[in-house]
Amino acid sequence: MEANEFEELLKKYDYKFQKGDLVKGVVCGFDSQGVMVDIGAKTTAVVPVKEAVEKEEKLEDKFEKGKEYEFLIIKDEDEDGKFLLSKKKVDFAYAWKELEKAKEADETILGTVVNVVKGGVLVDISGVRGFVPTSQLHSKETELEAGSKLELKILTLDNQQNNFILSNKKVYDDSAVEARKNVFSQIEPGQVVKGDVVRITDFGAFIDIGGIDGLLPLSQLSWRWIDHPTDILKVGDTIDVEVIAVDHDKQRVSLSLKNLEPDPWLEAEKHIKEGDKVEGTITRIKHFGAFVEVFPGVEALLPHSEVDEIQNSLKKILQVGDKIDTYILKFNPADKRISLSANKPKEKSEEKPEEQPLEKSEEKSEE
Repeated sequence: MEANEFEELLKKYDYKFQKGDLVKGVVCGFDSQGVMVDIGAKTTAVVPVKEAVEKEEKLEDKFEKGKEYEFLIIKDEDEDGKFLLSKKKVDFAYAWKELEKAKEADETILGTVVNVVKGGVLVDISGVRGFVPTSQLHSKETELEAGSKLELKILTLDNQQNNFILSNKKVYDDSAVEARKNVFSQIEPGQVVKGDVVRITDFGAFIDIGGIDGLLPLSQLSWRWIDHPTDILKVGDTIDVEVIAVDHDKQRVSLSLKNLEPDPWLEAEKHIKEGDKVEGTITRIKHFGAFVEVFPGVEALLPHSEVDEIQNSLKKILQVGDKIDTYILKFNPADKRISLSANKPKEKSEEKPEEQPLEKSEEKSEE
């Protein structure tokens, strides 16, 4: 080879590649070291396996022979003129930029669960590993495993600290805000809606009616006396309820379950009248008397003095669940009130007539 020909050949490879450069290269093949890439240097560059794919991936599945890709030079050329490259770092950089855009726009992104660990789950998003704390998982996401898909929003994204924290709960919370607006614009008292029991307390149950948690008070569960909501409901139940009140200012909705049942007082009015003897079941005992169910769903009050009288006659202490015979003393179906007596009320004709006040003329004659 002539000197000038050799000089021209060297000029052909007069490149200035160095560590940190982003270069394009064509995949030439694969070997035990990794991926062989032609970047226009003196010799073929190498992408080590750990810089090319994840553990569970295969080189041939991610790279196509003869196709051009972008790589990052992670080590300057050695004595043989060989550069070391990374594909994963390039993918990470591009993915990180997309994540920054998603965080800025508060977008919802889809992640794949990699592993369930103590305190949360590890997820993969476009090759970037993030962490979702247990506190940021929605209550509905209960059976997560590797491969599960999660809708997520980014809480923190710090490239310097490699800190990537996400939230699944925030997706539900943000969507719930929009759902609340839509529901409140359409809902009104009297409507019957379907909902899911999401929480139970001593004073009632909270029902999710499409993004709004409405309160179903204990008093609105049934016409019958209920000690606790768990007597008839459990979390996860889907039920129909009637909207009885809407407070747009406080964003509150009150619901009723018993309004969907026939009013037992209307039926009781057909079967019960003052003076009737009835058998009832004691549902509650208070210091002022006992409540007795005298008709399905209809309670009446037996005063404390009358309770004592029955206990003395039966020679036993009355308890909830006991059946007793009583008389209807007063019945006011409009106010939903019934008073009971241990004794049969006197007929009106038997009652002593009330003394009438003297007329003024009579008062004068006595004088």
